[in-house]
Amino acid sequence: MAASLTQALAAFEGFVSGKILVYILLGTGIYLTVRSRAVQLRLFPRAVRLVATSRRQRGSLSSFQAFVIGLGGRVGTGNVAGVALAVTLGGPGALFWMWLVGLLGMATSFAESTLAQVFKIRNADGIFRGGPAYYMQRGLGRRGMGIVFAAMLVFSYGLVFPMVQSNTIAATLADSHEVSTSVTAVVLMVVTAPILLAGMRVVARVCEWLVPVMAVAYLLVVLVVLVSSASRIPGVFSDIVAGAFNLRSGLAGTGGGLFATFLNGTKRGLFSNEAGQGSSPNGAATADVAHPVTQGLIQALGVFIDTLVICTATGLTILLASPKVYSPGVESAWAETTLVQRALADALPGGWVVWFMTFVVTTFAYSSVLGYSTFAEVNISYLGGGTRAGLVLRLAMTAATGVGAIVALEMAWVMADIALGLMTILNLVAVLWLSRWVFAVLGDYDRQRSQGVAEPAFVAEGNELLPGPLEGDIWTRERAVERVESLNEG
Repeated sequence: MAASLTQALAAFEGFVSGKILVYILLGTGIYLTVRSRAVQLRLFPRAVRLVATSRRQRGSLSSFQAFVIGLGGRVGTGNVAGVALAVTLGGPGALFWMWLVGLLGMATSFAESTLAQVFKIRNADGIFRGGPAYYMQRGLGRRGMGIVFAAMLVFSYGLVFPMVQSNTIAATLADSHEVSTSVTAVVLMVVTAPILLAGMRVVARVCEWLVPVMAVAYLLVVLVVLVSSASRIPGVFSDIVAGAFNLRSGLAGTGGGLFATFLNGTKRGLFSNEAGQGSSPNGAATADVAHPVTQGLIQALGVFIDTLVICTATGLTILLASPKVYSPGVESAWAETTLVQRALADALPGGWVVWFMTFVVTTFAYSSVLGYSTFAEVNISYLGGGTRAGLVLRLAMTAATGVGAIVALEMAWVMADIALGLMTILNLVAVLWLSRWVFAVLGDYDRQRSQGVAEPAFVAEGNELLPGPLEGDIWTRERAVERVESLNEG
């Protein structure tokens, strides 16, 4: 009975994500890109500069801390196993469609993160709270919609997804180093508990160094592969473009045909960077910035790093491997497990590759758990939970990391996927409904920059560009003056 129910739920989830959700996400990204005049491209250099100067902290979390929390949640095992599966099923061309949806996803991430900033509130602990549930209530007046979203996010990101990540860590250690899953479970709880129980500020400080270290380490090793195979890179890019449009026979994946290439590339791109799913805005809202657009641009850059940098690095590593490791249209026995590890070992001989990929998978998965804790805690606050509820959540997440290492919970994973799909639909409805706020706030930012203001500050009071009044004391003129003075002091 349980197996049949799991299969039925999985079929339903596959239909929703593959036949409906992909196209809603693509359509939203296209609409927001057009209406914002491709904000993710025209302000890309500014986004890079903002990240480089975003470590200043005033009262809540710093802009950089909010950025790495979101990036930690985005960058996970999907950047390794997910990309490997995409190029196996869809061929080299899947990478092209992954790039396209990454660019569109940057606009979606910009919009949802900007809204999270606009409608955020200050919590009793001094850290801002915001995200889809908050802008559903404060922007749309739909408290019930916010409650449904928050409940599904807490279930998915607070309980099930940490289990999935810890299960990946346990499987990697067991397969590569014969470490018992029970030992992994205990170790994970020991290293997770002190950080989660210390609260959001400590999680932010750990992510502040862990996320950059793991990303840079992975990219440096891939860079060695690219340099050593530089003469073959033009041919790989030619295969990617030809495979994307079915211009050359033999480049289709095991899924077969142009549609399989398109679908696998878009699905892995969309679900890897999480743009539109409503998770990262919860982290984006915690930043104390002078203008909502500032954090919107920074979070959009997170999508770029996730999809167009890290996923591309994984994809190129696989495509540069010898035919004994990867060939388009040939089913790989290790597509979802060790394909990237084998591709790296093929280019860089030595036993150290196994240990390095263990580090990559473990840190990617662990950083995701830390990011998830912030997302879940923000929504526990929305549901009315105070300090005690936050403590219970952290204890539950610690237990989940241990349980996930030793137990296969297929039905829970499928149910979490369904919840994620419904969350995404709710979030996209809210983002599109409130998109006039996004364009108004962006217009305010562009106007100030055109007037020569180096660091625009947002004031909601008397702002004729806004579609309506904005309640609360976050974006008052007095607060804007304080932020500008803080920037000048910094």
